[in-house]
Amino acid sequence: MIAHLKGILTSTGIDSAVVDVGGVGYLFGASSRTLAALGRTGEAVTVHTEMLVAEDFIRLVGFASEDERDWFRLLTGVQGVGARVALAILSVLEGAELHRAIASQDKAMVARANGVGPKLAERIVRELKDKTGTIGGGAGLALAAGTAPMPTSSFAADAASALGNLGFKPYEASAAVAAAEAELGDGASLDALVRLALKKAAK
Repeated sequence: MIAHLKGILTSTGIDSAVVDVGGVGYLFGASSRTLAALGRTGEAVTVHTEMLVAEDFIRLVGFASEDERDWFRLLTGVQGVGARVALAILSVLEGAELHRAIASQDKAMVARANGVGPKLAERIVRELKDKTGTIGGGAGLALAAGTAPMPTSSFAADAASALGNLGFKPYEASAAVAAAEAELGDGASLDALVRLALKKAAK
């Protein structure tokens, strides 16, 4: 799994950009908010990423901050919200606004995003009401059932992403990886972390 890219921004488009890392150009989709934050082409950038894997494609999504990536993971855990819709929401609402909209069950605010109708907006605010906590500030993301933190190490983040690609919801993946990490310790390999997390998530 690719957790982040650090290189030179070579091009940006309407909904994507390319970062050159050691002579290899990585294309990734992104929200308009992230694209605006990347800066000018030719400059050094660090982009946090999420790898989406399906039977017929492998795709990277990039984020200017880990907070935005956390929101993306939560949003795509809602039925009917794919990567495109999640990025549309993150293009019009920053994290604090999205948090307020969910906390107040303001479906109209979420429905401002392209491709989000009233029914989907209602589902988003309803399903995420008990799954959002404080993003950033060192506290991580408090996820549902109350206290499952987002993984903090790069291996843990990759392991959570791997479980997400296998169909587990973000809070389920995060809780399983956190439990596996606590059991295995900081020196655990990615493979060991994923294997144990899968066992815990399947229980």
